[in-house]
Amino acid sequence: MKFKSEFLNEIKERGFIYQHTEIEDLDKIMSKNKISGYIGFDITSDSLHIGSLIQLMLLHWLDFYGHQSIALVGGGTTLIGDPSGKDQTRKILSKEDIDKNILNIESTFGRFINLNKNSLIINNYNWLSKLNYIDFLRDFGSRITLNRMLTFDSVKSRLDREQPLTILEFNYMLLQSYDYLYLNKNQNCILQMGGSDQWGNILSGIDLIRKINKNIAFGITSPLITNSDGSKMGKTADGAIWLNKDKISSLDFFQFWRNINDNDVSKFLYLFTKLPLSEISKLSLLKDQEINEAKKILAYEVTKIVRGKEDADEALEIADNIFNSKIIDERLPNISQKKSNLINEKYTILDAIEELELVKSRSETKRLIKSNGVKVNNKLYKNGNLSLKEFSDLKEIKIGIGKKKIGILKIV
Repeated sequence: MKFKSEFLNEIKERGFIYQHTEIEDLDKIMSKNKISGYIGFDITSDSLHIGSLIQLMLLHWLDFYGHQSIALVGGGTTLIGDPSGKDQTRKILSKEDIDKNILNIESTFGRFINLNKNSLIINNYNWLSKLNYIDFLRDFGSRITLNRMLTFDSVKSRLDREQPLTILEFNYMLLQSYDYLYLNKNQNCILQMGGSDQWGNILSGIDLIRKINKNIAFGITSPLITNSDGSKMGKTADGAIWLNKDKISSLDFFQFWRNINDNDVSKFLYLFTKLPLSEISKLSLLKDQEINEAKKILAYEVTKIVRGKEDADEALEIADNIFNSKIIDERLPNISQKKSNLINEKYTILDAIEELELVKSRSETKRLIKSNGVKVNNKLYKNGNLSLKEFSDLKEIKIGIGKKKIGILKIV
């Protein structure tokens, strides 16, 4: 199906659309008028991770085509916690913690939407904190039935697995529905987007708008993005891949994308870059060794969007130095240690890797050494005694963990 709306065509061609409501009617409106649309973000950490990247890109394309994008930060709803897709009740954060998280995350939105023009960041604490609970239940609780809430996957799957679902969390759907109602009334917002796990919440909001505001409203969800091996996007053995620079370096961020599975390259180019569709189509044809060029372009483009061109240029240069030119780049994480400590074996490879923060634990480092996951100066490290004595005459050595992490030990 070809849409008249440039925005809908763009996100359809790139693979963003999974579920939708009355999209033909939305297309008619968007082809003639500029609209306002929003996506909500829980603020459970001081940084978003790449699991939020698909939602950020949706906001970007809505903004790009001249519509108003609203990034709704859940200063109010995060106090409760969204049960969607969760097996356990989330830790309750204080308002002070949530406010700090919002401050850290706000700059991320500015890389995706133009906050100097039409698009906005809005905190739902501004209106949720003013609700009178009795009035809220009377006016809105009666409009959303328990029967329907129990049919939504986000609730049903939790109960099917006999996992606890608190009354606090059960209220989340009511509050998110109210968010959409509020934005529809006060910002003329007619589109809510989100991940597929938000489908039930979005439908409830549309229903509430229809019953109370007597307005039309629409919803679009994006597919759950997984790696080709079925693992959840954004999570690795080393933890989340964060968007904020103070949580993970731009080089490590770049290398994550550079080392993705070959089968994911095309999909990720469509979803997570702004490259023209025709260029992505050509890159998607690359196979075998040539696909590494497409991976490098993917890594550069995503890093440029999330961290800026300067960081992307630097990450590309450092990666090229250490992996292609075999140059030890001074911008890599580095530490110093006395030569005598290496000779006397008072300082081992475990100490170096721990100090460079390349691996979470010493036991994990030992496991990596046994499984050929550690290199020193581009050669597998296999010393069972964990000594660095044989390298003590060098000025510096390069320590590599897998394909992604590298640090420099300077010997003084």
